[in-house]
Amino acid sequence: MRQIEFLNEETFKQKVFNWEKHQDWVYEGDVPAIIDFYADWCQPCKIVAPILEELQQEYGDKIQVYKVDTEAHPRLAAMFGIRNIPSLLFVPVNGMPQMAVGALPKDVLKQAIKDVLGVDEPAVVDNKQ
Repeated sequence: MRQIEFLNEETFKQKVFNWEKHQDWVYEGDVPAIIDFYADWCQPCKIVAPILEELQQEYGDKIQVYKVDTEAHPRLAAMFGIRNIPSLLFVPVNGMPQMAVGALPKDVLKQAIKDVLGVDEPAVVDNKQ
């Protein structure tokens, strides 16, 4: 089961996009991803964080959620023109990524996972005995 991963510049180049190797966008990952550009002081970011954790759990190995702290990694934020947070970058395996800005509700995020990432909603699994 995939877990949310925090990225720095080096891990971003390995797992998402290596700007030193490629001029044009080439996604380095093997499953669609959501990259959450956030800051610890940002209240809307704190609203989105548990929703992204739920989505990572629900979709399991079908998607990967990454987080980039814009305070710790301002160069990564600048590369993507991040001016407002939270900003969510939806990265399909093939095709160009798309940015969404703001604390989006879970149903809107699920629709973006379907429409942008091409991942259908997982079957509901009831683990309660």
